[in-house]
Amino acid sequence: MTHQQKIGLLSSLCALVVTAVFLLVPPMAQDLVYHHFADPRSGWGVPNVGDVLSNAPLMVVGLVGLWVVHRRTAEPARLALQVFFAGVILVAPGSAYYHWMPDNETLFWDRLPMTIAFMGLTAAVIADRVDAKWGNRIGLPVLVIIGLLSVVWWRVSESLGVGDLRAYALVQFLSMAMIPLMLWLFPDGRTIGWRAVGLMLVFYGMAKVTEHFDAEVMELLNGFVSGHSIKHVLAAFAPMALAMTLWLKPQGLTSSLSES
Repeated sequence: MTHQQKIGLLSSLCALVVTAVFLLVPPMAQDLVYHHFADPRSGWGVPNVGDVLSNAPLMVVGLVGLWVVHRRTAEPARLALQVFFAGVILVAPGSAYYHWMPDNETLFWDRLPMTIAFMGLTAAVIADRVDAKWGNRIGLPVLVIIGLLSVVWWRVSESLGVGDLRAYALVQFLSMAMIPLMLWLFPDGRTIGWRAVGLMLVFYGMAKVTEHFDAEVMELLNGFVSGHSIKHVLAAFAPMALAMTLWLKPQGLTSSLSES
């Protein structure tokens, strides 16, 4: 399969999934039960203190990631990686603000920077594996705008009484599915390899599990910490895995599929 045929395959799969979701899946409003978390305890004047303060690792990891990328000046995905880690930094105050007073209004500011991170990472993989110029100059701004608009559309649709999370769900989950597919189709990359992506997906999956079993995890730990608070820490390990693999990978080397 030629390079252009691979690009065509990726584009066709994305178009097919997006079309299928909007044709076959009805609009999904935000379930208000989502805002009810297992740990409502306050501390030091902070409501929901566990879920608020557990976002701090995301800020630290994002700053570390920016520093690592800053030192790797030769990377083709440098700009997109900077956007990704900047998004991770912004998730920390956005999520803390949401958990301070959980509702749809504050959830908007939690999800907005998350889309910057998701789309920044997707653009970084495109720049590293598929086309560096397109990934940075066109793909990055287009993907980030799509991500931001998906959250804006969700919020507008909620205000109209027909809440629609489909676009936001696609931004989050389709991007996570396309990244390993791009690594498989385009094995020659300089920056982002299977090791980094595999670790990120493992921590991302663990974060989703602890988020889902928020109360059960808290009960298992005798009320010490909730599953959602642990979710924030595990979510921070995902970008940290990428930052560490970037730090350890020598610059200027092209990695093969088996090395990545």
